[in-house]
Amino acid sequence: MELLGAAVGIGLAALGTGIGMGFMVGKTVEAMARQPEISGELRTTMLIGVAFVEALALYALVVSFLLIFK
Repeated sequence: MELLGAAVGIGLAALGTGIGMGFMVGKTVEAMARQPEISGELRTTMLIGVAFVEALALYALVVSFLLIFK
């Protein structure tokens, strides 16, 4: 039962973070196309946001490992 919970948990976390990063990168590229003069600031902000979103996926991975090896 723990294995099923771990698999579903990491699957949903990967799905959510993938969708979130896709929206974030897409909107950043759209904003860069509209205002190229601030592309440096947008890129920096996007990379910080991607790091935070990726951290959420890593937290889900840790929780999944805790469920598996409980």
